[in-house]
Amino acid sequence: MRLERTSHSEADTRRIAGALARALEAGNCLALRGELGAGKTCFVRGLAEALGIDPARISSPTFVLLHEHERPGAPALAHIDAYRLTGPEDAETLALEELLETCITAIEWPDRLGDLLPARRIDIRLDHAGDDRRRIVIEAPDDLAPRLAHLADVSP
Repeated sequence: MRLERTSHSEADTRRIAGALARALEAGNCLALRGELGAGKTCFVRGLAEALGIDPARISSPTFVLLHEHERPGAPALAHIDAYRLTGPEDAETLALEELLETCITAIEWPDRLGDLLPARRIDIRLDHAGDDRRRIVIEAPDDLAPRLAHLADVSP
């Protein structure tokens, strides 16, 4: 399944992420790609808000690699920023396997994880599209399409 949306503001980006969040469950992994400033952390704020987590608590975890946001009675949101990793071996301290099973995991700069990045994931690409606009492309395994079908109706 592939879906493309244009965001015209940070609020649009958060709204698109929020719509996606409503379909997520423990074990879902989101791989967020885009250049610096493309809106990856803003997207995670939208996920958090829709999951009942204060979006102000979401910041780029670049220097600590991982922020885990607990939710009573629901899977935590694990926010990983792999930007500073030099290779997959640097990620060994993250207990990634456990996070991927028990949390909703959002990974910025996922390619830095190499083979540790799960094959079954939702890929999200954010690209600058002029001014404050961003092109957001969401690709997910076909078996997730029924849970994500509502995203086709989300307009910024």
